[in-house]
Parts: sequence; C-alpha cells; structure tokens
Amino acid sequence: MNEEHERIWEEMYRSAERRFSGNPNHDLVAEVSALTPGTALDLGCGEGGDALWLAGQGWRVTAVDISATALARGAEDARRAGLDDRIDWQHRDLAASLPDGPFDLVSAHYLYLPDQMPISQVLRPAAEKVAPGGVLLIGWHGAPPSWAPEHHHEIGYLTPEEVLDRLDLPAKEWRLLLADSRRHGMASPEGRLAMRTDYVLKLARLAAS
Repeated sequence: MNEEHERIWEEMYRSAERRFSGNPNHDLVAEVSALTPGTALDLGCGEGGDALWLAGQGWRVTAVDISATALARGAEDARRAGLDDRIDWQHRDLAASLPDGPFDLVSAHYLYLPDQMPISQVLRPAAEKVAPGGVLLIGWHGAPPSWAPEHHHEIGYLTPEEVLDRLDLPAKEWRLLLADSRRHGMASPEGRLAMRTDYVLKLARLAAS
C-alpha cells in the first residue's frame, strides 16, 4: 500500500461528511444499462455510487478503493439498501494489486493518481481482468471545469485516441465500441451551473472462437 497515496485520499474523504452525491456516473448508466448483469469490477469506487447502482441492476460487484473511509461509507449505504450481499468492498492500492478476475465488466470512472491518469499501472492490467465477451469502460475528464481553466492541468486531459494508444491492447482480442466526448453540467464551488467535457472509452473483449 502506498502510504502517501492513501493519506491523500483519506484526507480528502475525511474533510467532509460526504464528498459525492451517491448517484452513479451518467456515462456508466448510459453504457451499461443494456448489458446483461454479471460480475463487475469497480476501480476507485470511492463512496460507492457506481457500485450500488450496479448491484441494484443485478450485478455482483467487487468495489475497490484505497480509502478505508470511502469504503466504509459505501458499505453502510449498501447495508441500508439491502445490497450488502451483492458487493465485495476491498481496500487496495490499485497500482500494487488487483482482485482476481475475470469480470464481465471492468469500470473505471475519474480514476487518477495524484499526478497522472494511471494507464500502465492500473488500466492496462485491469483490462486483463475482463472476461472474453466482457466490457472495459473508462470515463475521465477531458478538460478543466469552466470556472477553473488551470484545474488539475497536470493530468494532461488525454483524448480517447491517446488513451487507447497507451493501453496498447491486442487488436485481435478487442473491439472498440465507443470513443466519445460528452458535455456534462456541474456546479461550481459557488453553486453556479457550469459545463465540463468528459471522455468515454468502451471496448469489448472478443470471445474465444
């Protein structure tokens, strides 16, 4: 476990009683609703909004995060919703280890290390956890929020094509389903409505012939 990395996220979650809305990410709902529920791996699950939504749709979810505080909040919400038997909450540093697969869905939304989008450390190994016939879904910010143009500039805001290139997945094993940019509304710290560009990458791992 990277202690410094863990400390950063623990401080972020402990700084507020609740950091996020608890709602699932828009693009997860849009891209997964039509899939047949199976097993899902939620990378960087945070307080569990995506994991709870997936479980409510019939998925069996392994939800992983480096913050024990975030995981505890998600587990409590799952218990209250009667979904605790459908979610396995795991405290892990994703750059160090991943749960055993395979999974029918591997989902990573807004997954960042402190200074980079973790493609080689996390996303490339996570792709290997996708079962034949399964789906890899990645969502990330494509631009800073309109009220803070320098916000998180160190992330680099890679395009879907750049992420796909860096993933370097074998073409004979994968089919690209979606590489898209989308505009989402969000509130500034002062409560003003603003817009932000997000990217979505969706790939299917081909079933063995």
